[in-house]
Amino acid sequence: MATKFHKLTKVSTWRKLALHTWSAPADPTVYGTMEIDVSQTLPYIERLRAHSGVKVTITHLVGKAVAMAIRERPDLNGIIRRGKIYLRDTVDVFFQVAFDGGEDLSGVKVSRADEKSVVEIALELAQKAERVRQKTDENLRNTTLLLNRVPSSFVGAALRLVSSLSYDLDLDLRRIGIPYDQFGSVMVTNVGGFGVTHGYAPLVPFARTPALLTVGAIVDKPVAREGRAVVAPVITVGGTFDHRFIDGFQAAKLSRRFQDIVGDPQAHLGDA
Repeated sequence: MATKFHKLTKVSTWRKLALHTWSAPADPTVYGTMEIDVSQTLPYIERLRAHSGVKVTITHLVGKAVAMAIRERPDLNGIIRRGKIYLRDTVDVFFQVAFDGGEDLSGVKVSRADEKSVVEIALELAQKAERVRQKTDENLRNTTLLLNRVPSSFVGAALRLVSSLSYDLDLDLRRIGIPYDQFGSVMVTNVGGFGVTHGYAPLVPFARTPALLTVGAIVDKPVAREGRAVVAPVITVGGTFDHRFIDGFQAAKLSRRFQDIVGDPQAHLGDA
């Protein structure tokens, strides 16, 4: 007997977007992972919390670190427009935010993240994320209204049209409720909050962001120190890159600088 299917009627905003964003796999996507000993990182975060009273997390530090790494490689901070590379003037980090108990997904952009301290990033993200979770965020509201107005069969076409107008033609659509360059230089998403130690995430085509990082849960693992194996807290960060924009050599340079900052933030950031 043939398998029967039934239509899912209650679909979250994110799943509506996802259904109409990707087609069959044909994208030039590269994936990789980095394991970082965070023995020096965790005390650093605790000191920032104690001195500032702000709930700083590893995700905020990751955002700062990748922003700094990109600032030092400005040729990796841009988009592909009609087959040519165009570079951004600022390093902006888009942090994905889960809401509705983790059932839905949105996000917020922290502009000029390389120029802000880890504490400043944490404060700004907390304020913006709370608006998303309370459903008072203007960008989320505009996206939801757009999706509700567009028939399901046209959602994919609408997303591609908006992306093309914004990025290919460089039009400012804020008058109709669509933020300019909403997704920034790189995306960061914390999968560790769901208990996942490491994971991979796909690039979002309509966002035109060429890189995405996933932040896994911190777990104790054996690491080598001075020729001896010791147990230490380790975080796994997954990276997804658009190979048209970032090749293996560039990704390696970027990741080494990123790992240096995350592994020893005091040496590279001071008390920032």
